[in-house]
Amino acid sequence: MCGIVGLLLKKSELHKSMGEMVTPMLDCMGSRGPDSAGLAVFHERLPEALRRFSLFDADKKFDWASLLENFRLEVLADATMTAVQSHAAIVSMARPDKVRDWLNETHPSVKLLSVGRSIDLFKDEGHPRDIAARYQFPKLNATHAVGHTRMATESAVSPAHAHPFTAGEDFCLVHNGSLSNPYSIRRKLERQGIHFETDNDTEAGCRFIEWRMRSGDSLEQAIEKSFQELDGFFTFLMATADKMLLVRDAFACKPAVAAETDDYVAVASEFRSLAHLPNIQHAQVFEPMPEQIYSWNV
Repeated sequence: MCGIVGLLLKKSELHKSMGEMVTPMLDCMGSRGPDSAGLAVFHERLPEALRRFSLFDADKKFDWASLLENFRLEVLADATMTAVQSHAAIVSMARPDKVRDWLNETHPSVKLLSVGRSIDLFKDEGHPRDIAARYQFPKLNATHAVGHTRMATESAVSPAHAHPFTAGEDFCLVHNGSLSNPYSIRRKLERQGIHFETDNDTEAGCRFIEWRMRSGDSLEQAIEKSFQELDGFFTFLMATADKMLLVRDAFACKPAVAAETDDYVAVASEFRSLAHLPNIQHAQVFEPMPEQIYSWNV
């Protein structure tokens, strides 16, 4: 059992309230997933040449300032950084493959969580309430966010196994459910040269959908193909730089509820996670149908 949450704010003047609105949603779903949690937040896009690299190190006192200094000297790229405890985000013109190789060679304990012009990703072990306080989620300013609270059933409890999972740039996925054929999907993708970082079944779903998009499909087309390829139970909540998307499998046995007003679209595993939102009593609230794709643009 896991919890999923998502929030897309329709008006720019509300973006500064993202943290205040989404943090209680994540905290509430802590009863469905107390082992670990994560939150992907999407900001206004950086200029085309820049990328944001979200980083994690288990050492809460990691010397991020030294890493930034070494980055500038060894990657030969200017950069800025924001950091809080185990999380840091570097903004730079450096190529993602060069950054990934540099981290593997010089700072193997540092994990590259996400890359993109919009996304910033936080993941860690512990109760969602503690993670939200640790990384100052209430202060977040963003257009939309997707989060997850995990109760591990099929793989280890670790920041790497926590959701959201990412692949490519500015794409993330959270999952409540279980896939029964992740290893056959994994073998198929590995033959295409795609590298996996965990044995988590959700990573297989995430990388399959991103692979289809990289092959030319839209996100919606990639999901249609996933109905044919992915076997198991799932409620998937996904986000790109410009949209949030929800889909359930044909049996729809994993819960989900959505609420929409003129100001926001909110998604969660249970309605109680949405009950604090402004004007929720006037929202259009509904249970998503099986194998129907719900997509909301920023």
